[in-house]
Order: sequence, then C-alpha cells, then structure tokens
Amino acid sequence: MNPMIQIQNVTKTFKGKENQVEALKGVTLEIERGDICGIIGMSGAGKSTLVRCLNFLERPTAGTVLIEGRDLSGMSEKELRQVRTEIAMIFQHFNLLMQRSVLDNVCFPMEIVGVKKAAARKRARELLEIVGLAEKAKSYPAQLSGGQKQRVAIARALANNPKILLCDEATSALDPTTTKSILQLLQQINRDYGITIVIITHEMSVVQEICSHVAIIDNGELAEHGTVEEVFTSPRTPAAKKLVFMVDPKVGEMRGRRCVRIVFTENSSFEPVIANMVLECRAPVNILLADTKDIGGIAHGQMVLQLPEDETVAAGMIHYLQERKLKVEEVNPDDIVDGNGMG
Repeated sequence: MNPMIQIQNVTKTFKGKENQVEALKGVTLEIERGDICGIIGMSGAGKSTLVRCLNFLERPTAGTVLIEGRDLSGMSEKELRQVRTEIAMIFQHFNLLMQRSVLDNVCFPMEIVGVKKAAARKRARELLEIVGLAEKAKSYPAQLSGGQKQRVAIARALANNPKILLCDEATSALDPTTTKSILQLLQQINRDYGITIVIITHEMSVVQEICSHVAIIDNGELAEHGTVEEVFTSPRTPAAKKLVFMVDPKVGEMRGRRCVRIVFTENSSFEPVIANMVLECRAPVNILLADTKDIGGIAHGQMVLQLPEDETVAAGMIHYLQERKLKVEEVNPDDIVDGNGMG
C-alpha cells in the first residue's frame, strides 16, 4: 500500500526582480496513512512553503507530491480541486468568516461543494459536538476565545471528511493550556477517524506532545527525520540538536567546558542517578539543562551536565552513568548554540 503522502525531490524557488530565493532544496519525505507527523524548523527554514506544496497551493519548481499514489503534478486544475477536498487545512490565525455564525462557518466548505443546506447544517452540528462547541452554534467569532475559534476552524476543516489535515502553526497564537487542549483534540480526531495529520511548527514541545514522526527542515533542506523518540534521544544533525537542546539560555555557558548530555527513559527518569553519582564520585557537577517530556505517553528526560575539569573524575562519572544503562554523549557546544532564538 502506498504511503498517504510522498514528497519526491521537491524544490521551490521564488523569483524576484533582483534575486531568487530557494525556499526548498530537493526535499524527499514519506508520511504514512494515519500518522501524526511534525514538520519543524527555525523561522524561515521553508516548512510553511513545504506544507503549501502538499496540496499544490504552491506548485513545486521541481519534483512532485503524490497523495495515495496519485501524482499531483500531472493533474488538471479540476482534478487538483477534487484532491484538495481531501486535504483540509487549519491556520495560526483561524481564518474564520467574522460576519457568519459559528454554525455557518462550519457549513461554508460544504456549500462550496454543493451539499444541500439541511444536510450541511446537520453535519455542522455533529462536528461542533465533536469539538465541544455545540452550545456556540449561534455565536459569532468575535464572541469566542482563541481556543474556541481554533475549535471552530477544526470543525470546518473536517466538514468534507478529509483524509489529511494540515496544521500550519495552528497553536502558535494560543496560550500553553489552550494549546494542550487543541493538541488533545487533534489526537482524538486522529485516533477516532484515522485522519493523517501534518503539523507545521517551530516548537519541539508540540511535536513531542502528539506526533509519532518528525521531519526537521533546515535552510530549505530535510536535515533529519524519524520517530520522535529517535530524534529526541539521538539527534544527529546540528539542526536537530538545536531544536532538542535549545530550551534554556544557560546552554550558552557550555562553551569551552566538558559537557555531556544524558537521556533518561521510562525506567530511569525517576531514579536519583545524578545525586548518587555525585556521592559515589565525590565531586560536584553543574546542571546546565534539565528537561522532561512525555513522548507517546512515556516519560523521557534529558540533562546537560558540566563535568569537573579533572579528566579522571569526569571519565569515572561517564562510566558510572553508562553502567546504569543511560545514554551518555559528549556535547559539542558549537552544534547547539549559535545565538539564534526560535522565530
């Protein structure tokens, strides 16, 4: 069976009067049916351009995209419009019609494809029930909170029974608590209806919350991809390491010091390993970063430790940690810290 989405050597170049910008450079990626895949990168990396190429709202300069084995590059505009009804999209700023009620906003995509009014309104009410807004059917967007607006946008996106849901920075305008509730809703939709979800974000926490796979875009190229657990546990490229590590400005203190990163798993994240190591080796360490994440319902944590300058003591500490089956890797600060924040 074909993957749901196949991105094959996609390049996208934007040409201006005086110069051209290569936003994507030969990106190849597959997303399986029913997956929740995160596409993550720094601001300007090309991830939003990539998501617009998935439904050919942005036509690649080279390469192509296949949806369930169907090549979009060979389709007529009419055929593309048909495929796009299977690919819904939600956005950072909701894009609701302010002059329409919540119910009418959800009906809107069904009107476009010619669903009869009574059937559309029945379907819209069912969807508002699913997203927890049945009582807001007659309200207008201006009367809703940001989280409620995004729930309406999700209901609207589901109106025509899409196979794929694209989320372009869909939680960036929301507070952390509301973000968590929206991500839980997307997880529920994926679980209950089998919809393949692609999440474009610059926040590793969003990917870790609900995604099973992640693709890291850096300067228009696919830097790394794999399961979220693989990439979080063992980031290979500088781009991945920046996204995994860049959670605390103190990481900048790592320059010129001997530092290691320890990755905890379900079995080790609650044991006092560091305290026991300090007692055993009789030397202090400086904890530069400590972070615990829930990845797929399993506790995963990481620490970056600055070890003593004494090589013998430092080697003893690394040996102690490895004996306890922890993943320990020496950290090169230049791979992680470049002074840039997440845009």
